[in-house]
Amino acid sequence: MNPHADVSNLSNQFLIAMPGMLDTSFAASVVYICEHSPRGALGLVINRPTDVVLKELFDRIDLELNQPGLGERTVYFGGPVQTERGFVLHDPTSQTYASTLQVPGGLQMTTSKDVLEHISDGIGPTRFFVALGYSGWGAGQLEEEIAHNGWLTVEADPSVVFDVATEQRLDAAMSLMGISPLSLSQTAGHA
Repeated sequence: MNPHADVSNLSNQFLIAMPGMLDTSFAASVVYICEHSPRGALGLVINRPTDVVLKELFDRIDLELNQPGLGERTVYFGGPVQTERGFVLHDPTSQTYASTLQVPGGLQMTTSKDVLEHISDGIGPTRFFVALGYSGWGAGQLEEEIAHNGWLTVEADPSVVFDVATEQRLDAAMSLMGISPLSLSQTAGHA
C-alpha cells in the first residue's frame, strides 16, 4: 500500500492486486476506483479483455455503430458484479448523460445507453473504455483488504486506461509507484 494514500477516499486511484490474490476475478488486476465512501467502493478492472468487441455489444443492445473502426474495439471485464451491464469510463465531457458519475479529480463513468449513442454518432467522448460488470466492495471491505496486503494503491493516470496496451497496464500502473512487478512479495513486512 502507498503509505501516503488516504484510504478513506480512494476515488481516482488504481488498485493493483498483490501477488497471491486469492480471488481469481482480481489476480494480476488493475482496478480504477470510480467511487469510494464509508458505504463501500465501486471500480472497473482495466486490464482484463473479454472476447466481446464493441460491434457485438452494440448489436446486443440494438444500437447502430456508425463510426468506422470502432467495431473491433475490445470490451473489458470490469468485475464480477452485474456482468450483463455496461459501464463506460471516459474523459470528462460537457455532455449531459442520463446516468454519469463524476469521479472527483478524475474521469467520468456513465452507465446509460446515451453515451454509446453519442460515441456511435461521433459526438461522444473520444477517449473511452467499455466494460461489462463492475467491482464492488461493501462498507470497510476494501480498507480491510488493503490492510491485509491485498492491494497497492496509487493515484490514477488516465493515459494508463486509454493509451497503454492492455497487457502493459499492470506494469504501467506499478511504474506510477516507482516499482517493478518483479519486486513484489506475497507477504507483508512488519517492522
